[in-house]
Amino acid sequence: MITVGMNYHVIEGKQQSFEDKFAGVIDALKAAEGHDSSTLWKDVSDGASYLITSEWSDEQAFKDFIQSDAFRAVTNWGKEQILSGRPQHKVYKH
Repeated sequence: MITVGMNYHVIEGKQQSFEDKFAGVIDALKAAEGHDSSTLWKDVSDGASYLITSEWSDEQAFKDFIQSDAFRAVTNWGKEQILSGRPQHKVYKH
């Protein structure tokens, strides 16, 4: 099992849009093979900074998902409209 931390920083004023779009991401994650659970966290000291933690059966399942059409369909909106920079992903094995 692995946990993936996905860090996002959004354009100021776009926080609600990001949170609303996350619902679509959750639906895609739930359908992904090897996905167990995901949680959206909001930074209390920077209201435009978010962390999504996801539990996966293994790293390959996560890699397969982020290379999938389903992932692109739910994340392309953020590149130009909502995110202030490129997301940062880290994988933690346990």
